[in-house]
Amino acid sequence: MSKVVDVSRALDIIKDSDVIAVSGFNMATTPEYLLLKLYERYRETGHPRDLFIVTDSLPAARGRGLDLIAEYMFKDNDFGFIKGFMMTFLGVAPWLQRLAIENRVEAYSFPIGVATRWFRSIASSTPAITKVGLGTFLDPRQDGIYLNDLARERRTCRVELVSINGDEYLLYDCPKPRIGLIRGSTADEFGNLTMSEEAIYGSVLAITQAVKAQPNPGVVIAQVLYASRFVNTKDIHVPGPLIDYVVTSPPEYHTQSASIKYDPSVCGRVVISNACLPNDDKANFEITIARRVVLEFVKLVERLGRPIAINLGIGIPALAARIIKSEGIDDYIVTTVESGPWGGIALSDDDFGVAISPKAILPMPDQFIMYEGGIIDAASLGFMQVGPSGNVNPSFLPEKVTGPGGFPVIAHGSPRLYFAGAFTAGRRDITITNGRLAIIRDGPIMKFVNKPYKVGFNAELGLKMGKEVLYITERAVFRLTSEGLVLEEYAPGVDIERDILAKMEFKPVISRHLQPMDNLVFKDGPMGLLEIVEKAIKR
Repeated sequence: MSKVVDVSRALDIIKDSDVIAVSGFNMATTPEYLLLKLYERYRETGHPRDLFIVTDSLPAARGRGLDLIAEYMFKDNDFGFIKGFMMTFLGVAPWLQRLAIENRVEAYSFPIGVATRWFRSIASSTPAITKVGLGTFLDPRQDGIYLNDLARERRTCRVELVSINGDEYLLYDCPKPRIGLIRGSTADEFGNLTMSEEAIYGSVLAITQAVKAQPNPGVVIAQVLYASRFVNTKDIHVPGPLIDYVVTSPPEYHTQSASIKYDPSVCGRVVISNACLPNDDKANFEITIARRVVLEFVKLVERLGRPIAINLGIGIPALAARIIKSEGIDDYIVTTVESGPWGGIALSDDDFGVAISPKAILPMPDQFIMYEGGIIDAASLGFMQVGPSGNVNPSFLPEKVTGPGGFPVIAHGSPRLYFAGAFTAGRRDITITNGRLAIIRDGPIMKFVNKPYKVGFNAELGLKMGKEVLYITERAVFRLTSEGLVLEEYAPGVDIERDILAKMEFKPVISRHLQPMDNLVFKDGPMGLLEIVEKAIKR
């Protein structure tokens, strides 16, 4: 009997109060058609209701997927569909954020790598235990994984401090899912699923395994673009026996990312050699920060004498990918994106997670093992606040609930961290003129503060782990030491007292070897890094 069925037949299996695992990194691998049809059924019949949703990342983008459903919930003033959720990142889902902020549903958040680990742990009937989150807001001695009061009260998901052989770990847990909603490209009548036109693999297989594991194996419904009589055996990502129903989706509900319907270069079918045009724009202060980060990667290649693999976070760090490509050094400094791509040009905002012309794409659980185990060489991550000891708040504000995303795992595992961001926040006018930084109007909000709102990176633990940590801005570069932050570099054109020290709530240590930042980062046009890198590799 064919497993390809009408969407209504497949959704009949979902009952009130079910725990549903949903794949999706923004819109990549998000089964949007299944989600919208399920909510349409609820609006018509009042069932299924009180669902609890667990995800590997975020099956949404602004006005898409679960965020669109959350918007409808507010417009209908009906919050019976979702009882709660565990999602790792809400940054591009304003309506889901509002559900959490207004305490409409239970809201929990694991780091992405912990969520992928949890799905695999459920599949193997073992607990998800890790050191990720110790000493940060995720630690139950601080805030834990609870995004609102309803979650703190009900604790459907939990995080606990445990001791193993005298070492501290965190145990993360959620209810085992009975239903899995996943997405692939093509399936045959037996349910064999391929990911051939998807931008990433995500955690589709891990979610399927978690749903099907003992005790009480559940039901997996797969959304696909095509149903075929035959699929190539080696293309199968999820074997047919693990999938119960297959539903074909209209193309508009099955896009590779939020804005890309189909591009063969993001799923590995073709490689575009000129995916990024040379960076011949005039330098601005954000590009300057990214260039300084790239110089640090080049120094690392010189030190190690080999190519390196790195991770770039969203925001200013992501600009480094463009510079690496335009300098022609992308074969020596290979960027990775937490959703799975290696190399290529990573996209941003609602399309984050997708890369143009990647060199390789890994399943997301395997990608995060790379990060947690420190298998990559370095990472550049953004920051919102930095404290006197070097603690970092990546993105949290009292009025904004974003979730941890991949930050805690990457910050925990990477042996070298180059935090990158603007020195101040708010409206500002900062230019580069004749190779010098000109601060015409500074941002009114200080980012180097006495007490960060939340701690996403614990500097004390980072030092104990032997990490190399820098804080790179357009006007100053700091290094983490046991004495706190040490100011090592300043931009040409700035007054150290007026433009740096007076714009911090605490006073850093001033290096005895304080020097200007490399003037390469303030010049227009290429920096000529290929020759430096090739010379380092040939040594």
